[in-house]
Amino acid sequence: MAEYYDSLEIRDPEERERQLFAALGDQVARAKSQSPFFAELLDGVDAAALTDRNALAALPVTRKSQLIDLQRQAEPFGGMITVAPGALARIFQSPGPIYDPESRRADYWRFARALFAAGFRGGDIVHNSFSYHLTPGAWMVEGGAQALGCAVFPGGTGNTELQVRAIADVRPTGYAGTPSFLGILLDKAGEMGLDATSLRRALVSGEAFTPAMRADFQRRGVAAVQCYASADLGLMAYESEAHEGMIIDENVIVEIVRPGTGDPVSDGEVGEVVVTTLVPEYPLIRFGTGDLSAILPGRSPCGRTNGRIKGWMGRADQTTKIKGMFVHPQQIAEVLRRHPEIAKARLVVGRESAKDVMVLRCEVAAGTDSGLAAAIAQTVNALMKLKGGVELVPPGSLPNDGKVIEDARPA
Repeated sequence: MAEYYDSLEIRDPEERERQLFAALGDQVARAKSQSPFFAELLDGVDAAALTDRNALAALPVTRKSQLIDLQRQAEPFGGMITVAPGALARIFQSPGPIYDPESRRADYWRFARALFAAGFRGGDIVHNSFSYHLTPGAWMVEGGAQALGCAVFPGGTGNTELQVRAIADVRPTGYAGTPSFLGILLDKAGEMGLDATSLRRALVSGEAFTPAMRADFQRRGVAAVQCYASADLGLMAYESEAHEGMIIDENVIVEIVRPGTGDPVSDGEVGEVVVTTLVPEYPLIRFGTGDLSAILPGRSPCGRTNGRIKGWMGRADQTTKIKGMFVHPQQIAEVLRRHPEIAKARLVVGRESAKDVMVLRCEVAAGTDSGLAAAIAQTVNALMKLKGGVELVPPGSLPNDGKVIEDARPA
């Protein structure tokens, strides 16, 4: 098992599904009995009947964009946690503000798995440059590193020269933080004539990690991989040395849904990442992250058998103002619901003669009734209180990028 953090990473995929959904029933039952929010949201749901993804997909989605209002209504966690706030280890504040709980369980955020995949082992020293202030980023790494038996230098953000001096003096094995700050530290070490060559590996997150960045770090002797996490959910997915997509964490269920809905899309199609955690203290069930991604086919060459996602591909909330009216992805989804002949649709917003114009491009099968376009236009007008064109296009014509509203107006 030296290659893997534990046996969960290489279990049979069918067995993983059985175990995840057995745990899901317990999670939903706990949430209904101990969380006022989920008791109301899931009223009437039979927890024991949630045995597969089809059953899960019938539950409502709670989106991150709702948390600010929910927490204002029932401070500080919107009635969503299953323990008293005073029983927590830490309470964090993310922009919004949104408050995030951390329990007293070891490795609450499940980061040991991502650190292990990045090459960290017990006895290593981790230079941690995620923020220790207000938000939980640094504490995610801290908990995972300690679970592995690593020492941590709490660098936090800023103080670049002091951090470089610490790298030269303490000789950490690797780095955790944003990729851009790793580049800044390596550059500063060169400017100051200080030795940063002890850094041989890195786990990065929090911003885009480009192939050029990875190649630059590799050239400087640092093997870097990335992970996908949030203050609400902790670790969701992580890279291995294969560098082929992000492997889904073993304690979450990930779905990709059509933006504005809770409807799962086919593997490979871009949609919104919806996550269900098995965290007992904060049982987020069908939590819409607002991020776009897609399921990759097959399994990772590294031998881990869980599913993979492409990584962060943009934001799902594409709400756009047209002629002074807000148009939401949910409205596009409702058009599709009313016209099942449409396989996929995309509202393209442009500008002509200083006026906003919109066209709903709809994928339909060949031979579809020619009157469908007029019927769709009537539905669009009724739902959005706006007039726009409708263009019927063949299946596969629209880009696979998760966009249902494309704002093509000049800046």
